[in-house]
Amino acid sequence: MDFTPHTNDEIKEMLAVVGAGSLEDLFKGIPEEIPRVKLDLPEGLSEQELVAELKQLGRLNISADDYDNYLGAGSYQHFIPQIVTHLAGRGEFATAYTPYQAEASQGTLQTIYEYQTLICQLTGMDISNASLYDGATALAEALLAVCRARSISGGRIMISRTVHPSYREVVKTYLDTAAVDLVEIPDQNGICDIDFVKDNIDNNTIAVLVQNPNFFGCLEPVWEIPPLARKAGAASIISVNPISLGILRDPGSMGFDIAVGEGQSLGNPMMFGGPYLGFFACRKELLRKMPGRLVGRTRDSKGDTGFVLTLQTREQHIRREKATSNICSNEALCALKACIYLCALGKNGLRELAELNVSLSHYAKKKLCGMSGVRNIFSQPFFNEFVLHVPRSGGEYQKEKIISGLPLGRFYPELNGCTLWCVTETKSQSQIDRLVEVTRCK
Repeated sequence: MDFTPHTNDEIKEMLAVVGAGSLEDLFKGIPEEIPRVKLDLPEGLSEQELVAELKQLGRLNISADDYDNYLGAGSYQHFIPQIVTHLAGRGEFATAYTPYQAEASQGTLQTIYEYQTLICQLTGMDISNASLYDGATALAEALLAVCRARSISGGRIMISRTVHPSYREVVKTYLDTAAVDLVEIPDQNGICDIDFVKDNIDNNTIAVLVQNPNFFGCLEPVWEIPPLARKAGAASIISVNPISLGILRDPGSMGFDIAVGEGQSLGNPMMFGGPYLGFFACRKELLRKMPGRLVGRTRDSKGDTGFVLTLQTREQHIRREKATSNICSNEALCALKACIYLCALGKNGLRELAELNVSLSHYAKKKLCGMSGVRNIFSQPFFNEFVLHVPRSGGEYQKEKIISGLPLGRFYPELNGCTLWCVTETKSQSQIDRLVEVTRCK
């Protein structure tokens, strides 16, 4: 099958315009010492032969569905109702992109508006944007937003060591050119040291940043952070697992200024790490400092409801060093799936889902800790992740078609030999019992 887009006559005409006698003449400017790669490709196949070849290659793949997955750490396996995939796959959604011309994108704008509303209800905050690239960049953008709001020189940002290590690396990268110091809050027994915050926060502190549930799955005493930050004139920022908000207090009710997080668990598959979506919600006082897009609802001259990109112009995102942010788009399709997922579950469904995650993860931890050689690391309450020292290696579990927890030694040297295990509603009690049996066998 020939995919060459131009005829020979068209090629000759174009060569004549640029003054070249042949296609080879176009490459004469490349020095001879630079080798030219000649691809050793087989003869072309017909469409039918190509499909058969790809199917044969596909049979060599190992399906993730054949394994019991206990790996979490920021990317979570959850059941996705068919309604999410079906509705998100409709043509008017799947082909939509950034709504530069809002008048022609009313359906896309409405879904973004509904998504923003749901995120505000979930987090208890005043305003949500149209989503960011992922949870890590959402966290970094939150810090840049409060830096712009404070406008002080030489300020400090306090960030808990129990925040996702990869998120902290992204934060360091984003703040590399900012005139701020990043102060790490140490951890004790799997949660941040609140006494350290009390002893070190002052009027030169721009923000205090925590995660709940934290990277270890432990529940932090986060309600203590907003009053401490407010007294020092600093902002309080929290990164949250959205599923956990089905049973935990929302950030708004605790007084946080900004709530961010990774929205992948809201109806989006793991997809080998992306694309995902970062949600970002804040108090109305920070509205003008918020990065990304914002959709509002209005009425036209006839009194009909309409949706518009509001309060921000596209140009403010492309003004280089003067830009509010480097994001000029949003994860619209992933946000749409999150919107459909939350609507499908509803408040009661989300609460039941969160309770099921808690029940199954606590059952798994209790059973595993009953095994000889298995040691519990942290005694804190947790959501759906927990840290254990397990004598068996990941390779031994893999032989039994089990993906074990994440080894923590490369992130936290003091936890070398420990693993972070995640249990969601996708694991049945019988699957967990099988994990326990595999752990028992030596």
